[in-house]
Amino acid sequence: MKIEIDIKSMLIGFLGAALLVSVISFRGAEEQKAGKFQAVVSEKAVVILDTETGAYIIAPEIRDFGQVQWVKGDFYKTYQVGRDNKKGDGK
Repeated sequence: MKIEIDIKSMLIGFLGAALLVSVISFRGAEEQKAGKFQAVVSEKAVVILDTETGAYIIAPEIRDFGQVQWVKGDFYKTYQVGRDNKKGDGK
């Protein structure tokens, strides 16, 4: 049994496979949901924020051999009692 594939059939197969891969691979930006937790890491501190509840934890500094002092808080409560620190407001 001898199988022959002509150029036209091979080209249609490759184009069909490329179309299938591109449809599966690329998603619109509206389909991607932001994660529940957002983290910011710097040389001196780590902040992890729960974007759904506003709860956060901060590691203000990393101490000897990786020991961390975590500070818990709630963004919304902190925001309510916080003071506006804009420059030039005269207060």
